[in-house]
Amino acid sequence: QVQLLESGGGLVQAGGSLRLSCAASTDIFRINFIAWYRQAPGKQRELVAGISSGGVLNYVDSVKGRFTISRDNAKNTLYLQMNSLRPEDTAVYYCGAIILSSNYWGQGTQVTVSS
Repeated sequence: QVQLLESGGGLVQAGGSLRLSCAASTDIFRINFIAWYRQAPGKQRELVAGISSGGVLNYVDSVKGRFTISRDNAKNTLYLQMNSLRPEDTAVYYCGAIILSSNYWGQGTQVTVSS
């Protein structure tokens, strides 16, 4: 069983920055696909940014140029650096991983951006 533990959420003013962390209980470089997702109240969960095992990055259009996903293989940790935050970025952010055919999720961390 793989465990994912997010941290780093909080309350920030518009234009501010936060860095989210996701600590994995397995070798992160072995994970087929690991990503940050978010879910705002009344909306579906959406993919924000992800990294494949080959290092390919992808981002949802709304965060391109503002958010950066990265990983530290030595620490088995995934990061999401979020800059120029907007009120519409307010959501619960989840770390999700696909290993072989199984999906794993963290418990989520709340990000609130005030205007």
